[in-house]
Amino acid sequence: MVRTASTMLALGTSAPDFALPDVDGRIVARDDFAGAPALLVMFLCNHCPFVIHVREGIARLAREYRERGVAIVGINSNDATTHPEDGPDKMQAEARAAGYTFPYLFDATQAVAKAYRAACTPDFFLFDRQRKLVYRGQLDGARPGNDVPVTGADLRGALDALLAGRAVSAQQRASLGCNIKWKAGNEPEWFPPRAGA
Repeated sequence: MVRTASTMLALGTSAPDFALPDVDGRIVARDDFAGAPALLVMFLCNHCPFVIHVREGIARLAREYRERGVAIVGINSNDATTHPEDGPDKMQAEARAAGYTFPYLFDATQAVAKAYRAACTPDFFLFDRQRKLVYRGQLDGARPGNDVPVTGADLRGALDALLAGRAVSAQQRASLGCNIKWKAGNEPEWFPPRAGA
């Protein structure tokens, strides 16, 4: 496990496109959510201790904010050859066990992770109605082995501000987790990133 921090993609970046299969094989695309007041894209996987530590909090947050109209997707970009526990055949069971009510998508080519400059799991990207990036960073300060409760406070603060029509604070802390498991020869130019937070 390599402790890896978010790359902190520039605020204001347009949401890169995606069209990926979910755990049932249906293709889910960015533009399927046109009209939603916000789009939350989360890079997750099945085995990462950082994701496992917060997955109930992620599921709870997703249920609450989907009821408020927020479009939410989870994307798994890990190499299933080297990490078969993250393969699409295991994702359906993971989504059920974790209580995920949002589409959980598989990025087999890793092109979507690269487009978002996703570096770790979990990694969170929140876009406004115009699909401009307003938040990227941590769910909250909880990490495996620390005593910080999983509340989702950082991401919830950004979501609440966005939905209320207020500016989202630019004071944002990088997420920290396991590095995305890139396919050999497919590593992006920023890998390996420096760990932080």
